[in-house]
Amino acid sequence: MAIEEKRAWIRMLVGVAAYVVYAVIVLTRADGRALTDVPYAATLIWSIVAAIVASIVVEIVVNTVNRGSMVTDERDRAIGGLGDRVGQAFVVIGAVAAMLMAMAEWDHFWIANVIYLCFALSMALGSIAKLLAYRGTFPQW
Repeated sequence: MAIEEKRAWIRMLVGVAAYVVYAVIVLTRADGRALTDVPYAATLIWSIVAAIVASIVVEIVVNTVNRGSMVTDERDRAIGGLGDRVGQAFVVIGAVAAMLMAMAEWDHFWIANVIYLCFALSMALGSIAKLLAYRGTFPQW
């Protein structure tokens, strides 16, 4: 397995896990209250920081234990670009959604959470596109 494929797996799993943990914590704290009344900011920041740190640590451990090739080739770069393009679409969707929500004067809770959701979708779907391309099941354009 190529190093970039390992990274895609790690980032997808860690990122999805971090978002799910964040969502569960916020929903649990609601306890019958409106979601906009739930303190979420610290949890959101900590889940993002934890995901970044966990991804780095897991990548180091995996690459230390499984000494594969650290070389990337043209195929890896093309697959990386494909995954990045798929993922970037959700960053744009999140930015536009947040802008429209801010213009409509929605609560900060919803704006922050739509941005985080779109970042999580960007990472997850970009990684899935990369993994499908590595397995040869994604159309090549």
